[in-house]
Amino acid sequence: MHFTLHLTNNCNMACAYCYVDRSNIQTMTAVIARRAVDLAAGMTPGGDSAGIVFFGGEPLLYKELICETIDYANWKEKQAGCYFHYKVTTNGLLLDKDFLEYSRKNNLFIALSHDGVQAAHDRHRRDTEGRGTYETLARKAQMLLAARPYAPVLMTVNPDTARYYAESVEYLYNLGFRYLICSLNYAAAWQEDDLAMLAGEYGKLAEFYYRLTLAEEKFYLSPFEVKISSHINRRTYCHKRCELGLKQISVAPDGRLYPCVQFVGDDSYVLGDVYAGVNEKRRQHIYLQNEREKESCRDCAVRKRCNHYCGCLNKQATGSIDLVSPVLCAHERLLLPIADKLAERLFKKRNAMFIQKHYNEYYPIVSLVEDMKKPLL
Repeated sequence: MHFTLHLTNNCNMACAYCYVDRSNIQTMTAVIARRAVDLAAGMTPGGDSAGIVFFGGEPLLYKELICETIDYANWKEKQAGCYFHYKVTTNGLLLDKDFLEYSRKNNLFIALSHDGVQAAHDRHRRDTEGRGTYETLARKAQMLLAARPYAPVLMTVNPDTARYYAESVEYLYNLGFRYLICSLNYAAAWQEDDLAMLAGEYGKLAEFYYRLTLAEEKFYLSPFEVKISSHINRRTYCHKRCELGLKQISVAPDGRLYPCVQFVGDDSYVLGDVYAGVNEKRRQHIYLQNEREKESCRDCAVRKRCNHYCGCLNKQATGSIDLVSPVLCAHERLLLPIADKLAERLFKKRNAMFIQKHYNEYYPIVSLVEDMKKPLL
């Protein structure tokens, strides 16, 4: 179970760029954060681990609250017999050596939002004075990777940056990132020409993936990894679908609970609050509503490999968990054949890296052990 703490009410993913206007923003109090930790502890079986995720606007504007919450959770572990792990996603502008050292000591996982090459990144990620943050982030990224080499990078692709998709992924890889999570902004106004551009970029990325894999390089590049897995692990992949409200709960600054980040502020999806806890009847109702096959998808041949089941994504794109964005549908149909052709090429070569990555369930552990054995340069 993961509890996402929305440190401010300015938490929509579409506006989580750089510094934000902090006027009229409600901030989570230390009391609410502690009650969220208490709730997480109470819902976590003894010996298991609960995730505490810090989210919203730019979380590092509230470093003191993050540290206070982690300190309290560390104390709570000793009292409740459960364990916590922590994560924060940041635009990186406020990263410094002190916070990175704190993250290392407290097992705080840091993910960096970065949109790639300057032409793409500076298009949307600007500071309060309207200046692009690419130059600053290049230095911050190096600092992060020096301290946390396994830190992932999260890249958002918009219609006006789609042309830089492949170039941006290569840039981030060359910067040192090995875990690259790439997502479309489905709420944007995508047009046919944009999707055609996207298909071309995926073709370039497939070649990039192919070259790296043949060279035995270790890396993770979504969405290729996900789509390849959806073919190889068909049965288990279906069981790893979006379980809305069951595996993740979002906590608003006022303490109200929601099933995921896109629902915060929508009263029709309130699951309870940090004082009264989760309304299980309400949670099950929302979960079952999302689990029903979408009417528009019933006859689709690729529905079991598609992201149409993600309630949070549907809410972002269409405003409803029951409606699938036509952009999502078009994207899945253009991506799947490219990913399948890539996987077929690598499998026919019996490439050892590809087979280990996708057919050995213990590969992440084996890979980590191998990395730990490497001599420090």
